[in-house]
Amino acid sequence: MIQLDVSIMGQAYRLACKDGEEEALKQAVEYLDSRMCSIRDAGKVKGNDRIAVMAALGIAAELLSTKSAEGPFADMTLAEVKQKITVMNTVLDAALAPQENLF
Repeated sequence: MIQLDVSIMGQAYRLACKDGEEEALKQAVEYLDSRMCSIRDAGKVKGNDRIAVMAALGIAAELLSTKSAEGPFADMTLAEVKQKITVMNTVLDAALAPQENLF
C-alpha cells in the first residue's frame, strides 16, 4: 500500500492505494475536487458535507448514465467492460502473432 497526501477543497487527506494505482487515485481526487469546488463556488449549497453529497449524487448520475440498458454490455460496470476489452485484446494479439512472422 502507498500513502498519498491530497487536497480536496483545501482540506488535506492522506489516502492509501495499491501500488500502480496512484495515478488513477490522483485523477479521481482532481475530479472530485473540481466538482466540489464548482458546487461551492456557485454559492447555492452551504456546508462541506452537503457539497460532498451533491457532488456524489452528480458523479453517481454520470456513472449510471454511462450504463447501457440494452446490448452486450448491459448491466456491466465500466471496470467489467474494460476487463472484457483487455481479454479481447489478448486473444487478438495471440491470434495475430503467428501472422506477423509471415510478412
